[in-house]
Amino acid sequence: MANEKLSYENPEDEEVDREQPLMSHLLELRTRLVRAALSVVVVFACLSPFMKQIFDVLSQPLMVALPQGSKMLATGVVAPFFVPLKVTLFLAFLIALPYVLYQMWAFIAPGLYKREKRLVFPILFSSVLMFAVGMLYCYFVVFRMVFLFIAGFSPESVNFAPDIDAYFSFVITMFAAFGLTFEVPIVVMVLNRVGAASYEKLAKIRPYVIVGAFVLAAIVTPPDVLSQCLLAVPLVVLYQVGLWLVKYFGKKDHLPEPSGE
Repeated sequence: MANEKLSYENPEDEEVDREQPLMSHLLELRTRLVRAALSVVVVFACLSPFMKQIFDVLSQPLMVALPQGSKMLATGVVAPFFVPLKVTLFLAFLIALPYVLYQMWAFIAPGLYKREKRLVFPILFSSVLMFAVGMLYCYFVVFRMVFLFIAGFSPESVNFAPDIDAYFSFVITMFAAFGLTFEVPIVVMVLNRVGAASYEKLAKIRPYVIVGAFVLAAIVTPPDVLSQCLLAVPLVVLYQVGLWLVKYFGKKDHLPEPSGE
């Protein structure tokens, strides 16, 4: 007992006791990050022999819109190598994303309550799913319509052949914009479940969401009406879907009990 008392009276021992849990958490975090990074590297290594084919698939919506026999341009000396490499690395990250999120979940899960675990896991799963749906909508619907629309306005004297680096930057921006747009129902549900907004409040701000959707679409998308509508309209529709989910499955406001007289 005396030795135990002396150990607690020593400030250095107390500091060591506090540092041990911190060091164990940091070591676990490092392990999780290394595993996540290795998963991306392994997938990239498997995809790297097909870099050219992957970029061709990504550029297919634009190639359909270009005049027959036209090709994209590569103005940089190393662009024909680095742009397909970046595309392949981006695809590798998307494929490995579920495992990366699992590593994040495994790190934070021990510190969560059971009710928080029941909320966080469905959010992670549905977020990945909806982001993927947004990217697919962008690739199969938006790109094919927008590129044909833009190419149709190109004068005969202009050779419409975008640079591959500029095309990659444009594609990543659009994927991010539409992927985040499809997260709107999840955001609405989370705001309700954590008690930040009731159904009545969310329905009340719907007119502002509609205006904000078109403003955001005008900033993110190219300066044409078609692409702006292709982003703004789904955003508004998905917000309404979020409202329906909150109405039928969301957190109900507790009505005040009538006071007895």
